[in-house]
Amino acid sequence: MSKPKVFEKPTGVKDYLPHAVAKLRRIERNVLDCMQRWGYEQIMTPTIEYYDTVGVASATSDQKLFKLLNQKGTTIVLRSDMTAPIARVVGSLLKDKQFPLRLSYHGNVFRAFEDKGGREAEFFQTGVELVGDASPEADAEVIALAIASLQAAGVPAFKIAIGHVGFLNGLFEETLPGRSGEQEALKECLLQRDHVGYRDFLRKLVIGDSVREELEGILRLRGGQEVCSHALELSSNASAQAAIRHLCEIWDNLSAYGVQEHVLIDLTMIGDFSYYTGMTFEGYASNLGFPVCSGGRYDNLLAQFGRPAPATGFALKTTRIMEVVPDEADDARRTLVAYVQDDKAEALKEATIRRTSGETVVTALVTGEQLDSLVGLEIAEYLTNRPFEFRGVEYDRLVLVNGKEGQA
Repeated sequence: MSKPKVFEKPTGVKDYLPHAVAKLRRIERNVLDCMQRWGYEQIMTPTIEYYDTVGVASATSDQKLFKLLNQKGTTIVLRSDMTAPIARVVGSLLKDKQFPLRLSYHGNVFRAFEDKGGREAEFFQTGVELVGDASPEADAEVIALAIASLQAAGVPAFKIAIGHVGFLNGLFEETLPGRSGEQEALKECLLQRDHVGYRDFLRKLVIGDSVREELEGILRLRGGQEVCSHALELSSNASAQAAIRHLCEIWDNLSAYGVQEHVLIDLTMIGDFSYYTGMTFEGYASNLGFPVCSGGRYDNLLAQFGRPAPATGFALKTTRIMEVVPDEADDARRTLVAYVQDDKAEALKEATIRRTSGETVVTALVTGEQLDSLVGLEIAEYLTNRPFEFRGVEYDRLVLVNGKEGQA
């Protein structure tokens, strides 16, 4: 029998110490409050789901799912995202609720990765789903809310890049008709943001020079509203044209929100092309190479749960956001109520009164000698000027049940 692993953890999971938990909860609380002000109601779903329902409907590839067998031999999964479970709820418990539905969430999700440093197997997401509205106004709303949520989280500087799956699908169908394998390979390069690999693959294709230039030209389609005009000239495919017109309407709505300064159009932005059906976007914070939020339109998912409906949404990568949000000073004042055995009832009553009034209070049973030591502190000089330490913890106020009190 192998030796028990006392301190080790599985790869990709971590412990959160009190200061990190406080920061995570602050971000979560601020973001959820922001979402509530936009009319989104919070929902909670189970950590485990049936593989045959939520697991197969998830955008996560099968090999990245954590799978378990229950006592009946049925395969269950740890949720890999929050969207598929919410779609299940919309198609069941909320089936009689009128569209559109605005739902928010916060929770931990799980992805099985190879043993590589920096990849988290468990992380936290905070996000929204807007179900039952196919309009560009709905897409613009979730992008504007993503911007407001990043600001509420305290992310100091960021950009949202938006694209449209329909544009690339239409362009590739026009330039590489019937060549689905090559289309998928080019999409995969774009999904991985591998523009070098994309160019290399184009050079190997047997296509005309004008087509090659056209396909390479999309790498330069990044910027503001002018990108839409250039894209309309690039492809005459009906799907590509409709996608660009949809993006133009989204941009107009974002301008009405007054948030266009945070947004750029990037027509290489494709998201998971097997999952997203329209607009897709990612948010990047300064000095961080990974996206801190992602989202888009997924109009096919709800049909898998018996209630076909258009839907759009996003998820903040809350764990990553912790890396870019500055720490806040802990301004909570801590009170120590110290007492000897004979004064326990009085001391605990005092602590209860103070907690009721909003103070953070820790009680400590001390010996008579320790109490004398506390009484012997030069309270006026020591506690008035700065916090004091007791048993390795810093406090701002000292309360002794014999009536002597000090305050930092």
